[in-house]
Amino acid sequence: MKGHFWLNLFLVMIGVVIGSMAAEMTVGIPWLKWLSYGLEFGTESPIVLDLNLLRLTFGISIKITVSMILFIALALLIGRVITRDN
Repeated sequence: MKGHFWLNLFLVMIGVVIGSMAAEMTVGIPWLKWLSYGLEFGTESPIVLDLNLLRLTFGISIKITVSMILFIALALLIGRVITRDN
């Protein structure tokens, strides 16, 4: 999949959005609850730089769930099928 950077980036973003929606929808379903298992990491409280005239706040938090990983892989697989060179 050389030269398909923008397509891959778009597909990853679509996989993240659909995967996070699936994780939120399956929290209450006992036999699909495993799709919402995940890990969240980042800064607990934001770093603040106060310059008197300007206040900058830096912080990042990333949450990854099982369904996000599955949907990203599925989206990239679909992208590979779409752009297959015959």
